[in-house]
Amino acid sequence: MKSPASLSEIQELVAKTKDGDRRTLARLLTQLERQGPRLVGESADLLTPASSAFRVGITGPPGAGKSTLISRLISHWRALSLKVAVLAVDPSSPFTQGAILGDRIRYSEHALDESVFIRSLGSRGSLGGLSASAWLMVRAFDAAGFDIVLLETVGVGQTELEIMNVADHVAVILTPESGDGIQGMKAGLMEIADTFAVNKSDRPGAGAFAREIEAALELDPRSMTTNPPRVFKISALDGSGLQEFGGHIDAARADSGKWRGARSNPKRLQAEARALMMVEAEREVLNRSSQIQTPESLGSLFRTFSLS
Repeated sequence: MKSPASLSEIQELVAKTKDGDRRTLARLLTQLERQGPRLVGESADLLTPASSAFRVGITGPPGAGKSTLISRLISHWRALSLKVAVLAVDPSSPFTQGAILGDRIRYSEHALDESVFIRSLGSRGSLGGLSASAWLMVRAFDAAGFDIVLLETVGVGQTELEIMNVADHVAVILTPESGDGIQGMKAGLMEIADTFAVNKSDRPGAGAFAREIEAALELDPRSMTTNPPRVFKISALDGSGLQEFGGHIDAARADSGKWRGARSNPKRLQAEARALMMVEAEREVLNRSSQIQTPESLGSLFRTFSLS
């Protein structure tokens, strides 16, 4: 394994990334994943970048068509001459922590576009749908001058709540078959979503399911605001409804004062700190637990615990 990059090397990577070097951006993302928060803490260009990419979280249960939809959205924004990055989180094995990183497979039609950058990373056991590294990597996309970053979560369902503290706009993708789970979603995804998309809307029950979501949203306090959550019927496969759906996200991006200001919200900053501190704590736990070889060594560890 290569040794960690030095501070001067990181500074050089950041400088070249700001100049638009995509290979250097890939190397910087790798270093952020390996070395963690220290790199952001030592780089003003990453901690407080001069420009900010609008972050769109795409979440929802497995099989909802998130990847196909993202491919459509990339085309929508490229037609507007915007630079688009995708950070796709894949599930990691609970045994090896390895993951099948499918960026080339999912978005192959955009692979040769110099204004599109796609990166996959493993969830590393996170229960919130994101890898802790995602919190760091999005800052690199800011520094690189992208206009939009799409964050595709693992797809584990209603536990994917971390995305609300990373993304500026959260879109929950569902299918008509998701209707039976609407009651369970009220305690999770319903509260974090800015937009709902009922994908595969050509299937039976799509209209009724969309109305069911709208009825549930009437109980949401945000329904009384000027920008309540919206529900769209779309088909990522044939593109129907995508223009209106993409235009709605464009309107949210245009309100830059709102989403830029929200990034400095103490709750969001604290959520980022918790996520990264928990990773460091987990590393310490794994290190200490790996030293347990006998019942005696286990007892010795237990005697260090405090119940206070």
